[in-house]
Formats: sequence, C-alpha cells, structure tokens
Amino acid sequence: MSCPLLMVSGLARADDLVLDRFGGYLDSLRTQAGIPGLAAVVVSGSDIAWERGFGNQDLARSLPVRPDTPFHLDGLTQTLAASLLLRCVEEGRLSLDDRVGRFWRSVPEPEATIRQLLTHTDASGAFRYRAERLDPLGYVIAACTGESYRSRLAQVFDTLAMINSVPGPDAAQQPPDAVFTPPLLARYRSVLDGLATPYAVDSRKRAWVSQYTVSTLLASAGVVSTARDLAQFVLGLGRGLLLRPETLAQAWRAPLGPDGRTLPHGLGWFVQTYNGETVVWQFGMQANASSSLVVTVPGRGLTLILLANSDGLSRPFPLAGGDVTTSVFAKLFLALFVR
Repeated sequence: MSCPLLMVSGLARADDLVLDRFGGYLDSLRTQAGIPGLAAVVVSGSDIAWERGFGNQDLARSLPVRPDTPFHLDGLTQTLAASLLLRCVEEGRLSLDDRVGRFWRSVPEPEATIRQLLTHTDASGAFRYRAERLDPLGYVIAACTGESYRSRLAQVFDTLAMINSVPGPDAAQQPPDAVFTPPLLARYRSVLDGLATPYAVDSRKRAWVSQYTVSTLLASAGVVSTARDLAQFVLGLGRGLLLRPETLAQAWRAPLGPDGRTLPHGLGWFVQTYNGETVVWQFGMQANASSSLVVTVPGRGLTLILLANSDGLSRPFPLAGGDVTTSVFAKLFLALFVR
C-alpha cells in the first residue's frame, strides 16, 4: 500500500518518499537479521497508514509475506489478556490488588497480585520480566467474565473484525457451541492452514524449518493473528472500544518501585520515554520459530507492528530489560518518526 502518512501532535507530514525509505531500511535490517519473512504495519491516527510484507512466509514454496499472513503473536498476547483484565477492573469485578490464588489455588505464585503479574514485579516491588508468570491470569479472566478466556478473546476478535485471528493454535479443535460455531471453527482452520512457516536461523543466516512450541492459548502467548488484524486491536484501543481512556492511560503509565525509581513495565505494556515522548511497547519470541514487536507513541497517534517467522526480531536484543531502543528495528522507526 502506498499512501501518505499523516501524523499529529507536531510531527510534519511524512510523504511516500519517507515511507519508501523506511520500508527499504526495514527490509535491509530483515536481511541482516536473517529473518525469512516479515509483516509490517504503521497505524497513524484512526487508520492503517502503511503496510508491507517482506521476504517469504514459506521459503520452499516462495510464498511471499503479506500484511494478512498469520503469525504467532507470542508475548504480544499479554496485551490482549491485560485489556480483558482491565475491563473487569473498570466494571468493578476485580481489583488489581486481588491475589491470583483467590481464583485458582494451584498456581506458582498464589500470593502474587494481578498488578504484580501485569507489571512483572515481585512481592518486594522489584521488576523481573518473565512472560510465563502471567499464565494464571487466564483463570482470573474466566472468573471475572463467567466464560473461558478463549471464548472471551474470540468475542473481542469478532467485535474488532479481526477476522484472521485465532485464540490459540488448538482453537479449531474446540467442540462447537454458541461461541465456537461450525463456521467460526472452519475459519480458524483456514487461518491456521496459512500460518507462516517457522524457521531457525544460524549465525551465517542459513534458515531451516523448525517447529512452534506453543500449542495452546495462554495469557502470555498463543494467539495467532496478522499484522493487519493487530492494527484493528490498536485502533480499537484508541477508539475506546475496549477500555476507557483513563484506564488505558493508567496502563500506559510507568509505575514506581519501592525506591521511588521508575519501573519499565506498566499494566501489560512496557513504558519508557524517547525524545520527550512516551513510548509504549511489547515484544514476543518463540525461540527458533517466531518473534514480534509493537511500538506505540501515544502522543503522535503512531504505532509500528512487526511480525516475523524467526526469532530475529527479538532474540538479538535485551528487550526484557525494558529499553526498546536496544532493538535496531524500533530504533529505526523512532529515529525516522519521533524526532
């Protein structure tokens, strides 16, 4: 898609030339990282402003990546889970300070609060990022909504017209019911049949077919979606379809640690500052299979979405430490559009 990118809040118009340059740099970084296929979308204001596919979703068949190619979202799944939980908090059904053991006793950290898990902090208030700590939150979502986490997520996808999104790689195996109707299950099967082939890549950038290891839906991983569909989630957040603006603002505010220092992770999203702008972001990775990155600059109404079929978007960079500028992909985007 070739179209002008109109920005807000002080950023001047970036025309097709700048977007073409961005696409060229992005593809160069993809090649240097040995990523077989990459889908990219830029959301600006209230619409998708630019989208491209680079490389191949299947090398053996020379199938190119498109913006609607399905990928594993991996760690980006936690932003969806966080949105469901925060909606429950809005409605007074939950408190962020509820302990997860209240909802399911057999969890690794029954005394941990919802807030601690969403912000990746421990009982002392210290930050420690481990995405799998969020998995018990699936039980919390079920207790709050009165339906399974998978069912609730499927309804969100329907609300946002995320027609190529699947709540877990095993979703098509669900028995038909009022939510998972036969036509919906057939659509899930079709999406999963088109899932990008996962690749492992060695130090010489040689790629070979690997396997996805995530086999079900978790709060930390498991959603299969496309860059174009994920843009609908971003737009839905911006339009207040999922959360009230004040709730989203709370989620996108960096908390303070016990020593008064700013911590790097809000309620479901990393939060930091770049050139005086708040930057909200999240990443995902399935070793030797897939990776993902979303970077939002709320003050500019601007979001970058990247999905890949190797771990090259995330593995080379210490993103779990809380600094998105360690990623050359994020750094390129910020340097071009947040000046």
